[in-house]
Amino acid sequence: MIDRRFLLASAAGLAAFTAFRWLGLGGPANADDKVPEKFEVQKTPEEWRKQLTPEQYSILREAGTERPFSSPLNKEKRKGTFACAGCDLPLYSSETKFESGTGWPSFYQALPNALIEKTDRTFMMVRTETLCRRCGGHLGHVFDDGPKPTGLRYCMNGLALTFKPDASAT
Repeated sequence: MIDRRFLLASAAGLAAFTAFRWLGLGGPANADDKVPEKFEVQKTPEEWRKQLTPEQYSILREAGTERPFSSPLNKEKRKGTFACAGCDLPLYSSETKFESGTGWPSFYQALPNALIEKTDRTFMMVRTETLCRRCGGHLGHVFDDGPKPTGLRYCMNGLALTFKPDASAT
């Protein structure tokens, strides 16, 4: 016969195992994540530190986040292209930028072959992290609460991006 202690211990063990796996400990976060082991642009941490500001390094290379409403790119309204601050890969067209009210530059669609997405299980939640396809730099996260036509909100760190205005926009 199963006693109450055994049942409670089994339930606690199952809960701990589930939490352990849900937090991404003890194995890959998601088997569907297709993050390459090597990126086209490879640099040592020292080379990245020479190229990037300390804040950019924190975001792009250590998955940090800038303070909301701190990026000048929030107010950028000209036509042009937003590129990766690490490797200059074009990521977003200004035509897909919108005001999300979150405090970070937001887009509803990335340019083709610009991003890699992976499961992020930090801070006791599951989110989809976006990385630059060419250098692997952390850009931000994508959520499914954006506007039409995609319904997506790519919430990006402004310091992870540069803006290049179209020639006609300057």
